[in-house]
Amino acid sequence: MSNLNKEQIEEFLFEMKENMKSSPIPVRIPPPSFTTMKAEMVEYVKNKSLIVSFPVEDYQTNPAGYMQGGFIAAAFDNVYGPLSYMIAKRPTTTIDMNIQYIRAVNINQRVSIEAKLIAKGFTTLHMSAEMIGENGKLLATSTTNLLVLRIPSSVK
Repeated sequence: MSNLNKEQIEEFLFEMKENMKSSPIPVRIPPPSFTTMKAEMVEYVKNKSLIVSFPVEDYQTNPAGYMQGGFIAAAFDNVYGPLSYMIAKRPTTTIDMNIQYIRAVNINQRVSIEAKLIAKGFTTLHMSAEMIGENGKLLATSTTNLLVLRIPSSVK
């Protein structure tokens, strides 16, 4: 099992971006949602798991000053998406995503999400993930199922 560091992840993503240039389905790597949330890939274990960290910023907060649930969901989705793409080597789409909010996510910290592949079928991927705070406490958990898209050779 090979662990890729940040530099190797960037090289891997560049290769995938180049490979997708001929696809009739436009794919933006990284997607705007990933860059807007200032996501940073930390570690990738090939075809197994991906760790991504995110700063929790003011624009992501609810009226109580904690990270809003929708942004927590977006953070999970911003880890599942790249991991599914790295495993399937083609675009995927979310079938469902479930989130369990364990405790409030404080602002002005960096959270990490580790997503893992649980099962791979012919056309689907099943994954789970955990969000951990800077203090090492579990903040939220999630599961998802994704459909691997077939890429037609040409669009009519």
